[in-house]
Order: sequence, then C-alpha cells, then structure tokens
Amino acid sequence: MMWWNHGGWAAGDWLAMSLTMVLIWGLLAALVVWTVRSTRDGPESDGSAATPTARADEVLAERLARGEIDADEFTRRRELLHSGSDHASPAG
Repeated sequence: MMWWNHGGWAAGDWLAMSLTMVLIWGLLAALVVWTVRSTRDGPESDGSAATPTARADEVLAERLARGEIDADEFTRRRELLHSGSDHASPAG
C-alpha cells in the first residue's frame, strides 16, 4: 500500500516522456542528415571546389565566346588575374 496511486504515471510524466522522445528522434534525424550531407559526392565535399580564380577564368572565357571582349583583352585580364595582383581592372 505504500505506492497506492503513486506507482502510475501522472500527466506531467507522460508529457516529459513525449517531449524526450521527440527530442531524441529529432536529434537522430539531424545526425542522419548531417552525415549524408558531409559524405555525399560533390565538388564541395572533396575539397576540389572551384576557386574564385577558376570561376573568374570561366567568366572571362564566356565573355570572350559571347564577343563582349576580344582576345587581347581576354589575355590581358587573365594575366592580371593570375599575377596575384590586387589592382582593379577597368570594366569592359
């Protein structure tokens, strides 16, 4: 008789258990998502992501192909880009 009516779960206990289960399943789901994103195949996962210089080369090549700049301008800007100089090139 010592545990009469105190051996069962009260409303607060059920609420605490439910919130704990939601938290556990949420953390488990977050762990799975993080693991999948960190191990997926892609340019950002293997360290070979395009550098700003590589992207700038692509933009220069696209501008040359569209005829926005000529070959001399392309060569000049590309050399400026790869020289490591911080000088701003004129808009073109």
